[in-house]
Amino acid sequence: MPILVITGTGTEVGKTVTTAAVAASALAAGRSVAVLKAAQTGVRPDERGDADEVARLAGAVTTAELARYPEPLAPATAALRAGMVPVRPREVADAAAKLAAEHDLVLVEGAGGLLVRFDEAGGTLADAAELLRAPVLVVASAGLGTLNTTDLTARELRSRGLELLGVVIGSWPDSPDLAMRCNVTDLPDIAGAPLLGALPAGSGSLPPAEFRTAAPGWLASRLDGTWEAETFRRRTEPERWSWSPKP
Repeated sequence: MPILVITGTGTEVGKTVTTAAVAASALAAGRSVAVLKAAQTGVRPDERGDADEVARLAGAVTTAELARYPEPLAPATAALRAGMVPVRPREVADAAAKLAAEHDLVLVEGAGGLLVRFDEAGGTLADAAELLRAPVLVVASAGLGTLNTTDLTARELRSRGLELLGVVIGSWPDSPDLAMRCNVTDLPDIAGAPLLGALPAGSGSLPPAEFRTAAPGWLASRLDGTWEAETFRRRTEPERWSWSPKP
């Protein structure tokens, strides 16, 4: 798995922190890692972007960013409004392939969800993954509504013949509600792929040294970690009950 595409089921689901955790776990396993941010939006030229945040948390990774647009919009819209050249899927694929020639693992982080548009022709991260024939890791939210967005993302990947490596819950709270606890069981069934981790809420605020030490414990062995889905499920699933209508 020299290249792994990481997407979210939407914005603010913990995609960048999850990318950092995957990078930190791979580094701890002795692998060289590069992180490619296809299109960064909503950040000024002098500000730190998502790839910089991954490097801050994970450590010695190579970072690359193909384009940066000032407004926090979909890349295609942000590029158009800024009068700048958009990023195209072929550029993403070429940059990832070049990094893969020099690293054990390349993490390609998208912007928002799988089908957010990069350019005026409708190019997306899914198109880049197709060109690379790379597996995709989906970062999902924990709560109500996540089953629908995860299902839609998984169906799109299957329709393109792309491998859904698994799902990671990007932010797991200290006190999960009933929907969240049920979703631990339902997410892998909906996705048709394993649950590969759950990051504690606030993980991105940890000091980098603590983050790097803890990261393997948040991810399954497929992602160089020690986290076990079945143990997590048993610990979090709600009490079983049955319902029958009144006679």
